[in-house]
Amino acid sequence: MKQSKEYAVIVVGAGHAGIEAALACARLGLDTLLLTLNLDTLGKMSCNPAIGGPGKSQLVRELDALGGEMARAADATFLQLKMLNLSKGPAVHSLRAQSDRAEYIRYMKKLVENTPRLDLKQAEVTELILADKTFQGVKTKMGLDYYARALVLTTGTFLRGEIFIGLESAPAGRLGEFPADALTASLRAHGIRTGRLKTGTTPRLDRRTIDFTKTQEEPGLEEKHFFSFETAGSLRPQQPCFLVRTNPRSHEIIRANLDRSPLYQGLINAAGPRYCPSIEDKVVRFADKDSHHLFLEPEGLDTSEIYVQGFSTSLPCDVQLAVLRTIPGLEKAEIMRPGYAVAYDFIYPEQLDRCLKLREFTGIFTAGQINGTSGYEEAAAQGLLAGINAARFVRGQEPFFLTREESYIGTLIDDLITKEIREPYRMMTSRSEYRLFLRQDNAEDRLLEKGREIGLISAQRYQKFKNSHKKIETEKARLGEFKVMPNKKNTEFLLSLGEKLTKPSSGAELLKRQRISLLSLKELGFSTVLSGAEAEKLEIEIKYSAYLAEVEQQIRRAQDAEKRKIPPETDYDAMTGLREEARERLKKVRPETVGQASRLAGVNPADISILLVWLRRRAGD
Repeated sequence: MKQSKEYAVIVVGAGHAGIEAALACARLGLDTLLLTLNLDTLGKMSCNPAIGGPGKSQLVRELDALGGEMARAADATFLQLKMLNLSKGPAVHSLRAQSDRAEYIRYMKKLVENTPRLDLKQAEVTELILADKTFQGVKTKMGLDYYARALVLTTGTFLRGEIFIGLESAPAGRLGEFPADALTASLRAHGIRTGRLKTGTTPRLDRRTIDFTKTQEEPGLEEKHFFSFETAGSLRPQQPCFLVRTNPRSHEIIRANLDRSPLYQGLINAAGPRYCPSIEDKVVRFADKDSHHLFLEPEGLDTSEIYVQGFSTSLPCDVQLAVLRTIPGLEKAEIMRPGYAVAYDFIYPEQLDRCLKLREFTGIFTAGQINGTSGYEEAAAQGLLAGINAARFVRGQEPFFLTREESYIGTLIDDLITKEIREPYRMMTSRSEYRLFLRQDNAEDRLLEKGREIGLISAQRYQKFKNSHKKIETEKARLGEFKVMPNKKNTEFLLSLGEKLTKPSSGAELLKRQRISLLSLKELGFSTVLSGAEAEKLEIEIKYSAYLAEVEQQIRRAQDAEKRKIPPETDYDAMTGLREEARERLKKVRPETVGQASRLAGVNPADISILLVWLRRRAGD
C-alpha cells in the first residue's frame, strides 16, 4: 500500500551511517524518512562502545568539520578519554573515547526524533521499487510502500545476517535481533553484485565477578581534549579501564577446542577482518606468543557489563568461560553475554562512484558495512557523505566528494572503489600517504570551508574558526619576531632540555627543535594567548614545517593526476597494448581520473602510460 506522504530521501538503517545520512538530509531542508528494524537501537555500538583511535579519530574530527554529529555525541557520552600514540609523531596522535553505550543511544534517538523534517519509523525493507534503474521507493514487510527521489542504504550486518557461537548458528543481525533476509534478493534481481563478510564481538562479563585487585588500572587523560571543535567546558568524570593478559594455559584451552570453532570447521563462508582477529586466530597465527593483552572496559554507568577488548571469539560459551577463568582477576568471572561471529551480505564497492552512488543506478547511495567496511567511524563518515550527495542529487546540484589528498574520508572512499575489497576494511593511519598533513588537529583547516559551502556549518561556528585561525597566524608572526639571546639564564635552561644556544635565535627557530615546546618558550619570556588546541596546532605546523612542505609537494603532484579526467564512455577495448588484466579492471571500475586509475589493483605504470597516450590523442582529435 502506497503511503500518502512522499519524501525527498529515504534512509534504510539507523546505525552510525544511517543517522549521519538522515541528519544531513534533514538539516539541508529535505523531507527525510529514516527506516530501522528497531527504534530502540539507534546508533547502537554492536561491538566495543568506543569511538576514535588511530585513523578513526581523524575520521571523527573530519566529520565534525563537515557538520556531522558523531563527534558531539562522543563528547557528550564518554566514560573515559585517552590520547593514543603520544610517544610517536603528531601524524598518528589519536583521541579515543570509551563510551556509555546506552547513553549514546539515548542521545542519538532524542536528536533524531527532534530534528525537523526527519521522520523515524520501524520497518523492514524487503524490496526496492525501480523504474529503468531509477529509484522510486521501497516496499516493507508489513505491506507499506514509501516513495522518494533518493535512497541511502545503510544496512550494517543485517542483510541475511547469521550469528555463530560454537557449532550452533541462528539468523540474526546482532545477538537477539532479527536479520533483514529479503532485501539482498531484490538487490541481486536488479543486478547489484553482493558478497559475504564476517565480523565478531567479545563476551561481556559481570563486573561484580571480577577481582580488579589483580588487574592493572588504566586511567583516562587529565588534559582537556574533545572530538568536536565546538565542545567546550570541563571533562566529564572518567571511569578506569583495566589491563589483563592471557597466558599459556588460556592458549592451551583454545587450541584444544578448535574442533568446536565454526571458523576452523569451515562453517563460516565469509572473510573476516584481518586487523581485528579473533582470540582463536591470534593464538593460531601468533603461536610464538604466550600472552595477549586484553582490556576490561565498562559498557556504561548503569550496567554491570564489562567488555573484554581483544577477546573477539565465536568459540562455544563453555570454552569462552573456561579460557577467561585462566586469567588472573577473572577466576570467578561470569559471562552476561557470549561473544559471537556474524556473517552478512555486502555489495562490492567498486560498483560505486566517489560520491557513494551506485554507478549504474539513478538516486541510490550506500554507506557503512554494506560497502565492505568495519567500524562505527568508517560508517558514519560514509553516511555523512552519502547523505550530502543524496540531498544534492534531489536538489539538482553537483555531487560532493573528497580526495585522499585532503582527508581520511577521501582516502577511505578512494580505497573502497579502487581496491578489491574482499574482507572488512578498517581505517588506519598507515592507509594514508599524506598522514602528516591529514592530522586530527587540523581537520577544521582542511574541511570547515567545505562544510560551510554545503550548508551544514553555521555562520557563527565559521566565524569562530576564522577568529581562531587569525589568532594562530598572529602568534606565528610573533614567534618569528621574538628573539632569544644566548645569555647565561637562557643557555642554562636550554641545556637542561638537552639543547644548545650559541647565537641569537627566534622563537620559531627554537620551536623547530624536537625538545622545545611552546611551554618551554614561556621560560624564555614568550607567553601565548592561544588555547591548548590552538597552541598544539601552531607548534606542529612550525616544528614539522619542512616535512609538511615535502608532503604538500607530493599532494600537488597527485592533484595533477586527479585533474586528468577519463571520459565515462572510454573504450578500453580499443587501447592497443593494454594488458588484459588492466583492461578488465578498468572496464569494471570505470575510474573517473588518471590518478584513480593508477591506484587500481591490477593496473601498472605501463598501463597508465598507454592510457595517457590514448587520452592525449583523443584530446587532439
